[in-house]
Amino acid sequence: MYDVFFIDVKEPNAEKNYELCKQKAPNVHRISGVKGIHQAHQVAAKICLTEMMYVVDADAVLVPEFNFNYKVDQYDLDVVHVWHSRNPINDLEYGYGGVKLFPTLLTRKMDLNTVDMSTSISDKFKVMPTVSNVAEFNINNYSAWRSGFRECAKLSAKVIDRQVDTETEKRLDTWCSVGADRPFGDYAIAGAKAGREFGALNKNTDKMNLINDYSWLANRFNNDTA
Repeated sequence: MYDVFFIDVKEPNAEKNYELCKQKAPNVHRISGVKGIHQAHQVAAKICLTEMMYVVDADAVLVPEFNFNYKVDQYDLDVVHVWHSRNPINDLEYGYGGVKLFPTLLTRKMDLNTVDMSTSISDKFKVMPTVSNVAEFNINNYSAWRSGFRECAKLSAKVIDRQVDTETEKRLDTWCSVGADRPFGDYAIAGAKAGREFGALNKNTDKMNLINDYSWLANRFNNDTA
């Protein structure tokens, strides 16, 4: 079994989801208190003792069917593997928020300045089409807004390598219109609309890196919802 890392950036539901993860991976390593999402993954990679490393986001509620037993073929040891997650607001199922399996050495050496980390660690990417978890980001108004903003900024700016434009547009439309009746769904939609606009205005500029600055995001949220 590859090392499993649970990365916590102060998600309100982190403790509950960590305990759930421990049921499936008793030796899971918890990474918390690291400033920067790229940097947190790099810290995990530096202490990883296996050639591949699983990463579970702190808002991920693992589904009963998922386990950490996947074994990578020798010729896929430089490939990023990403499982699907289920969006609790709009029911989309794709790689956003899913469990990831990264090549350890490439993660240690990753470019810290990329906007989307998962698709830039390696030029090889494999979609794992089964659902690993529910991405329970709608735990409060800010978390829901931030998730919608960050994802739709990336989709709109087309910073995700190998994305398909028609599929991307469908996902953007869904994020921006579906699920207002779900818990904190109106905040997720508001964030998605703001993120879509931000990504369109700032594609191919350094401003896109702001979506990984959680202090900037908090200020943007406070300004948008004041």
